[in-house]
Amino acid sequence: MKPIRNPKIEFTQLFINNEYVNSVSGKTFESINPATEEVICKVSEGDKADVDLAVKAARAAVKRDAPWRTMDAVNRGKLMFKLADLIERDIELIASIEVVDNGKPFKSAVGDVNAGISCIRYYAGYCDKIEGRTIPAGNNKFVYTRYEPVGVVGAITPWNFPFMIACSKLAHALGAGCSLVLKLPEQTPVTSLYLGKLCIEAGIPAGVVNIINGFGETAGAAISNHPDVNKVTFTGSTEVGHLIQKASADTNLKRVTLELGGKSPLIVCPSADLDQVVPLAQFACYVNMGQTCCALTRIFVHESIYDEFVKKSAELARQTRSKVGDPFEEGTQYGPQVDKVQFDKVLEYIESGKKEGAKLECGGGRLNDKGYFIEPTVFSNVSDDMRIAKEEIFGPVQPIIKFKTIDEAIDRANCTEYGLAAGVFTRDVSEAIRVSNALEAGQVWVNGAFNGTAQCPFGGYKKSGMGREFGWDGLLPFMEVKTVIVQLP
Repeated sequence: MKPIRNPKIEFTQLFINNEYVNSVSGKTFESINPATEEVICKVSEGDKADVDLAVKAARAAVKRDAPWRTMDAVNRGKLMFKLADLIERDIELIASIEVVDNGKPFKSAVGDVNAGISCIRYYAGYCDKIEGRTIPAGNNKFVYTRYEPVGVVGAITPWNFPFMIACSKLAHALGAGCSLVLKLPEQTPVTSLYLGKLCIEAGIPAGVVNIINGFGETAGAAISNHPDVNKVTFTGSTEVGHLIQKASADTNLKRVTLELGGKSPLIVCPSADLDQVVPLAQFACYVNMGQTCCALTRIFVHESIYDEFVKKSAELARQTRSKVGDPFEEGTQYGPQVDKVQFDKVLEYIESGKKEGAKLECGGGRLNDKGYFIEPTVFSNVSDDMRIAKEEIFGPVQPIIKFKTIDEAIDRANCTEYGLAAGVFTRDVSEAIRVSNALEAGQVWVNGAFNGTAQCPFGGYKKSGMGREFGWDGLLPFMEVKTVIVQLP
């Protein structure tokens, strides 16, 4: 599979009711390639007026007698399978657009698109397997339950995995029989617009999928506050998650699924094999240039292996420096930060680490004169009260923290307002299970990282969110359970 260095950007308008249209205001905004700092294109800027149109189309698509609502579940699944096949057909182009839109290496972009395809296929398979129950409630009653689509879903997606998460939100909504208004991130607004064309080609009825570009404070707020949106699913910051939850309470009590920020711990036990663990731990921190909500960014290492772990981590980061660069090059492992705002934020966190007394083992600066590239960075002598140990950096910065006992490490790992993911590296199975059960996180990885699939529920404890995505648990919030009680003669 070969990347397309200058992919054709065919779609820049909003997608409403199976048509590409300009925004009502006629406004546009620029999308910037973070590897070159050059303008890719201008896209239509949607706001409340456009959201109103999209929600109207989505509402019509789930009316009682609408084709989508009356379609046999088997056929709904077939349309979703067809959509997944079309994405797979065009994967080189889609991944190449993702590279210029987001900055991630082509190989990573291909992986993201494949993950999106897998999620759509997974929920396509669920369409004809959503079953109610019969309930024994007395001899003179016939009682049954049925799962019905919640209605119009507003999905607000993040900039770090734009196409993959757009596909996953679509898969959950359509798998449950809902319609969708998909709001794309303003930092990476281009790739997911391509989904509109493929939805038409797949035969998905008009109004079922609508795609809006725009800013959070306008388009995102309009979705969150819209009285005809029945559910919001959001992936992004904890701060915005608060706003969405409040908007739901202040309007029509929308069902809300929130996948929010994280500061996920990794506990490296004394029995861990450092030759295997050090590369995996660094990958789990730097993945997607560190721009991952569930990245393992608090590395707790036992004191008996701490110095060796730090030494090997710094050596590896220095070697990795040469693999940061042009995301279209085959050997590139990491690309740039998504934009200048994120670039400046990461550098400011690095400065705070130095000022607060952490030891900078390597990295810490800008790479290249052009593009938002940052050196792979390692800090040692990190204490729990430092900002780099408490706050979500979203960059290639690895803070390494020393601990004495496993119980101490668990307590310190749990001493955070977040709880999205966690990891433990050990060769002792009993220790792995004990630590995993004690960690306060929605998903725990043992001797691995980022190996969840569409079948595996994912979501956060505490301020890392509410609800779950993926698996059957992820589909349930997109449906209402109706109980029918028939009085028998």
